[in-house]
Amino acid sequence: MIKKSGVITAPRLWLVIAKSYRALSLLAEQSIANTGLCLTDFVALEALLHKGPLTISEIQDKVRLASGSMTAAVDRLEKLGLIVRKSSPTDRRARVVHLTAEGKRLAVSCFKRHAEDLETLMSALSQKEKEQLYGSIKKLGLLAAEQLSHQEVTANRTENNAGK
Repeated sequence: MIKKSGVITAPRLWLVIAKSYRALSLLAEQSIANTGLCLTDFVALEALLHKGPLTISEIQDKVRLASGSMTAAVDRLEKLGLIVRKSSPTDRRARVVHLTAEGKRLAVSCFKRHAEDLETLMSALSQKEKEQLYGSIKKLGLLAAEQLSHQEVTANRTENNAGK
């Protein structure tokens, strides 16, 4: 890492984070592909496995996929017999997605394999390094989210004032 006067510069650090994120994402996607599922199917099954029955929009909110992608994934998983849609007991308009026994078996198996792949990758770091990295990245992410939120509020105020 290039240092300037003994200090790692912010642009250089950002570049390392971005490159690392890209490589780690590609490895995670490859791990998911090795389970035999596409990314959208995997994340839908994983959400249902860990959160229980959800509506399509709740799954979408949890995994941050576009509406069309999520609906297509649910349709595929239903055709494969991995999930079923049932009426919501609290909202007649909503349909709740449930894992079937086969869907749960597959989700557990695929998630276990994926988790093992990630654990193998992360074994390059000591527990202390993992904790430090987790804390640092979380701190940066929260700060960035706060700044984005502030910018959004400012932009909305500017738009509202321009329309008056």
